[in-house]
Amino acid sequence: MDQPKLERLLRIMQLMTDQKRRYSIEELSQILEISIRSIYRYIDTFESVGFIVRRFQGKIWLARESKQFRTIAELVYFTEEEAYILKRTIESLDASNPAVNGIKRKLYSLYDFGKVADIVVNEKTSKVVNTILDAIANEKQVILKSYSSSHSAIVSDRLVEPVQFGVNMVDVLCYEITSDSCKTFKVPRIGEVVLTESSWQFAHKHKRILTDSFRFSGLESFPVKLKLTMVASNLLKEEFPLCEDKISKISDNEYLFEDSVCSFEGVGRFVLGLCNEIEILESKDFIDFLNKKRMGSRF
Repeated sequence: MDQPKLERLLRIMQLMTDQKRRYSIEELSQILEISIRSIYRYIDTFESVGFIVRRFQGKIWLARESKQFRTIAELVYFTEEEAYILKRTIESLDASNPAVNGIKRKLYSLYDFGKVADIVVNEKTSKVVNTILDAIANEKQVILKSYSSSHSAIVSDRLVEPVQFGVNMVDVLCYEITSDSCKTFKVPRIGEVVLTESSWQFAHKHKRILTDSFRFSGLESFPVKLKLTMVASNLLKEEFPLCEDKISKISDNEYLFEDSVCSFEGVGRFVLGLCNEIEILESKDFIDFLNKKRMGSRF
């Protein structure tokens, strides 16, 4: 295979393994500037070497349970001694540091599920996490035994289809069959996980957790538009690097920030801390959120 074709193959593989977005055939064709027929040929190539190709609602992607992901993971192999040192090192770092969490997530995406679970969770919950990871990889239903709900104050068993873990695996997004909805379950509140023989039946109802530029996660997103001074713009880029490409310059001391967030909490804290440097352009819901925060302030 010549270099241009190899580069395109690697590029389409990157797009089809993107965890944050899924693409249609037409979108892949436009991004790579090649014909739709060529896209299909590349997809045939992936399938011929063993990749599992998923298709849903016009989108197409490479499934993480494909055996090639495990093969790639072997490139990041650790001996028991190395794994122990890595585990102790990561645990000694500030858990609130986004860079540390980023390392954990990358290890989870590449390395053996069970070993990474031992790194990012404590010993008491590692068995729960490992079983759920197996269920996600094999698309199986599980029973969350003796789940303690803080909302209903009831301990009960839940039959679910696990979809995705949150940051640091402290919670897991599942489709709950009895309530016909996607819910987040706290891992420490799960007594035990029982893996069933039943495969997913409601994949078309699954939702994905989104994470915004302020490191807040959720199932929905809300628009926010701000006018910033140079001071606010610089601080925003320094404190939240993912916001940088959402900022555009209007003049020497005026900048526009426009993005969607999963929660008003993160961006709200930033705005309230620099209220004299920021003008809110959108949205009304965000303004109402800030007004409630001000009314409840103790200062």
